[in-house]
Amino acid sequence: MPSGQVKEQQEIGKPLARNTSTVTRWLQKYRTGGLSGLLEIKKAAGAKRKINDDAIAALIQELKTGKGFSSYGGIVEWLKKEHGLDIEYGTVYALVRYGLGAKLKVPRPQSYKQDEKLVSE
Repeated sequence: MPSGQVKEQQEIGKPLARNTSTVTRWLQKYRTGGLSGLLEIKKAAGAKRKINDDAIAALIQELKTGKGFSSYGGIVEWLKKEHGLDIEYGTVYALVRYGLGAKLKVPRPQSYKQDEKLVSE
């Protein structure tokens, strides 16, 4: 009667539909770190932030003021002038629009032909 034990790593990979190299990597992780090492999910560190926390905090405060910015290019220039950071437009747009959830609100242009009394009503 078979004991149910596997003699080769290839036998493990077939029913799991995994390559032998994957099974080898799993076993190596298990041998070095045990079950917790095998189950550990590692996350890549990623690139270092281009805008530091102080600049982000100052930007948030500036966005909260009534005047704010008229364009994302204005924010790029402000970061360069105030904090000495040379950041690309796309990076600033992604941070402000998606990271901070802010929209730059600029009033729509109005025609000089509009009657102010009708608009106010």
